[in-house]
Amino acid sequence: MSRVTSGVVTHARHKKVLNAAKGYYGRRRKTFKVAAQAVDKANQYATRDRKNRKRNFRALWIQRINAAVRAHDSEMTYSRFINALSKAGIEVDRKVLADLAVHEPEAFAAIVDQARAAA
Repeated sequence: MSRVTSGVVTHARHKKVLNAAKGYYGRRRKTFKVAAQAVDKANQYATRDRKNRKRNFRALWIQRINAAVRAHDSEMTYSRFINALSKAGIEVDRKVLADLAVHEPEAFAAIVDQARAAA
């Protein structure tokens, strides 16, 4: 029986890792062992930060909505505004509200007025 080596499979695995390590500095992109560690760590960061990105955007939307609500009505806060929206039966998510507050101030002012009337 002939001898079988794993050269093709190993080469492909190494190539995949080294391609993923493109742009890294020094041995982190040239040496398989170090590159594999760097790519694994990068994947851990990427997985963690996909959750963090959602969290950060939600916080940004809330800050924008709060600032816009206070600009239209100095007495109303973000918390009271969201409560008034639910009482008024207006179902608009925070992403859309923040976008309206930035790009369509008139439409956002109309929503604030409706919320104020329902509160």
